[in-house]
Amino acid sequence: MTLLVEAAAAAGPSCYSRLTNEWICGQYLTDRRDELVHATVQHVEITVASVLLGIAIAFPLALLARRLPRLESTVLGLSTGIYTIPSLALFPLLVPFTGLSAETVVIGLALYALTILVRAILEGLRAVPDDVRESAVGLGYGAGRLLLKVELPLALPVIMAGLRVATVSTVALTTVGSLVAYGGLGNLIKDGVQTNFRAELLAACVLCVVLAVVLDILIVLTQRFLTPWTRGAQV
Repeated sequence: MTLLVEAAAAAGPSCYSRLTNEWICGQYLTDRRDELVHATVQHVEITVASVLLGIAIAFPLALLARRLPRLESTVLGLSTGIYTIPSLALFPLLVPFTGLSAETVVIGLALYALTILVRAILEGLRAVPDDVRESAVGLGYGAGRLLLKVELPLALPVIMAGLRVATVSTVALTTVGSLVAYGGLGNLIKDGVQTNFRAELLAACVLCVVLAVVLDILIVLTQRFLTPWTRGAQV
C-alpha cells in the first residue's frame, strides 16, 4: 500500500484535479465513464421522447390547419408563440403539474418543437401536386387512404427536413432541463460551469455535438430508406 501511495504521489496530480484542471483529460473519461454514460443515455431518452411527443401533437394540428384554412394563422401563431417563452419561465409553469421530473422537460421541449414540426408537416402536405391527388381520388382513394398512401409518402422529404432541425434543436435545448435536474449532459455542463471543472465541461459539450450529429445522420438514413424514389435525384 505504501508503494502505491508513493507511486501516485510521484506521478503528480491527475489531469482533472483542482491543481491542474486541464481541458483535455483522458483519465477523466475513464474514471467518470459511468457518469458520462448515464448522462448521455438520459439525454437521448429525453430528446427522443420530446420529438416523438412533438410529432404526435404537431401532426393533428397541421391537418387541422390544412382542413380549416381560417385556423391556420391561429395554429401557427400558437406554436410559434410557445417558442418565444423562455425555458426559465416555461419549466416552472409545468412543475406544479408534473413535478421535478423528466416529464416536465419532455413536455416543455415537445411544445418548443411544435414551431418547426407543424410548419414542416403543413408545407410537406402542401407540396403534394394537385394532379396526384386528383388521380388518387379518381382511383377510388378515400380521405384516409389518400393521406396515408399518397400524401404522406410524397411529403416525407419536407417533413424529414423539419424533423432534422427539430431534433438537433431539441438536443441543444435538452441541456436546459438541468433547471429541474433532468438535463442529461446539461447537468454536467451546469456543474462544469459552476465549479470551473474544465474536463467535465468540455466532455459534456463534445458529447452533445456528437449526439446531434449522430441523430441527424440516423434521420437522413431513415429518410433514404423510406423514400427510395428520391435517391436518384440527390447529388
